[in-house]
Amino acid sequence: MKTLVVYDSLYGNTRIIAQAIAGAMPGDVQMVHVKELDVSQLRGYDLLIVGAPTHGGRPSDAVKGLLQRLSATSLAGIKVAAFDTRLPWGILRLFGFAAPKIARSLKKKGGQLVCAAAGFLVVGSE
Repeated sequence: MKTLVVYDSLYGNTRIIAQAIAGAMPGDVQMVHVKELDVSQLRGYDLLIVGAPTHGGRPSDAVKGLLQRLSATSLAGIKVAAFDTRLPWGILRLFGFAAPKIARSLKKKGGQLVCAAAGFLVVGSE
């Protein structure tokens, strides 16, 4: 299986989670920062995992931009999964989290969602 882990990270927390996910995956695994990704590369992968920090209940601007650049069928035939990093404050649940929004967008672009969106708690920004 060929896997691509795409992430955005402001303080390094999401990068650490992306590294852990990439390290646990079998087969050929690549990891790339969202700003370095050429969307034409996606065709060669069996699994795409996208992660972002949660900002105001949404993914970071860089990940939102990636999701907007994908065509309606660009992920057809590709398995997809999403994760986010988030603060543990209960009040933030009112705004939602990035991972479910990423997962919905990946699915709308033709991806086959293989698991529920996952969130990872961080205790501070840096």
